[in-house]
Amino acid sequence: MGEAEFRAAALSNPVNAALLERLGELAVPQLFLVAGCLFQTVWNVRSNRPPAEGLRDYDIFYWDEDTSYEAEDAAIRRAETLYADLGVRIEVRNQARVHLWFGDKYGHPRPPISSAEEGIKQFLVLCTCVGMDAEGGVYAPYGFDDLSAGILRPNPLNHTPELYAAKAADYQRRWPWLRLADG
Repeated sequence: MGEAEFRAAALSNPVNAALLERLGELAVPQLFLVAGCLFQTVWNVRSNRPPAEGLRDYDIFYWDEDTSYEAEDAAIRRAETLYADLGVRIEVRNQARVHLWFGDKYGHPRPPISSAEEGIKQFLVLCTCVGMDAEGGVYAPYGFDDLSAGILRPNPLNHTPELYAAKAADYQRRWPWLRLADG
């Protein structure tokens, strides 16, 4: 799978297409549609399932030096209004704020990050590190080979093996053809 095939599969989910079409209207910097709504759509397509089947939410990342709760909340509220007609759960997160709450939520401190791309690079499973920007550009720092082949491997940038194991088990339950990387 190359970038064009990834894009086509991801956009076969009409919600992804609608989100991307309006993404720039959120008016925040370094904006990406990320994670499950993209790679799970690809897995659904490869499984001959409806593209949006089983997707729990749609994640939007951005990076803004204003790390106040109020600024992030304002972006979340804009997204709720902008996407209200889609009837799906949207999660908007300023990646510059992750280090402020991650430790309390997951029990593992995280250092500050300097870009939305850096946030994408740190997902638990390497093949899930994907994002698309408002112009349709694709960011996939580890490529598409594992995503296409259904190979799950832990991300060495994310040192939370128990969170990885839980995530990988959930993915394998939902898409039984996925497999853990050898070694």
